[in-house]
Amino acid sequence: PEGDFCPICTLPIPLPMEKHSVFVACCMKRICNGCRVAAQKRGMFDCAFCRTPTAGNDADKLAMVLARVKKKDPTAIFLLGEKYCHGRLGLQKDMERAVKLWEEAAELGSIKALFSLANAYHGGDGVQQDNARAVEFWTKAAMRGHAGSRYNLGWLEGNKGNHNRAVRHYLISAKMGERDSVENMKRSFMGGFATKEQYAEALKGYQGAVEE
Repeated sequence: PEGDFCPICTLPIPLPMEKHSVFVACCMKRICNGCRVAAQKRGMFDCAFCRTPTAGNDADKLAMVLARVKKKDPTAIFLLGEKYCHGRLGLQKDMERAVKLWEEAAELGSIKALFSLANAYHGGDGVQQDNARAVEFWTKAAMRGHAGSRYNLGWLEGNKGNHNRAVRHYLISAKMGERDSVENMKRSFMGGFATKEQYAEALKGYQGAVEE
């Protein structure tokens, strides 16, 4: 996905991305630590991408998000949904509002919004609990490269006793850097549901994704 790459140097951001990059609300970009530090060394402490001054408080951050929401930025709409979901940036927690925002963001192309919608339907948060809808959204997100969604599909298949399908999902998501998938591949191997070769492939793929 586009968000896996720094918009300044265009290099892939190492996993876990949260550790090796910073997300800026002004332009909804994730900037790698290398570019951020390089900008600071040049005396620039504003956004390294769009040069917007850093938000000093929650009200300023919310204003930045809302400005991008007005421009129909799917990342901003998804993020606003997250803030309503957790009651942050001074907003009252409102799961129904969060779901509506995620639906809009998903229609505009947000993969993370698909994942959040799936979680909401799976847990019945802000919507009527519906596992079929959850699987539908996880599947859509997984097909577009969302590792967590692929892992969840594997977890569901494993719970249903479809171990071959579960192993396939875990193998794919392990190669995308999903650590929990490696752990479940280990359990599958120990339980006789995955081969030694499949477990080794998952380990190698995970290490390759993390070291990329």
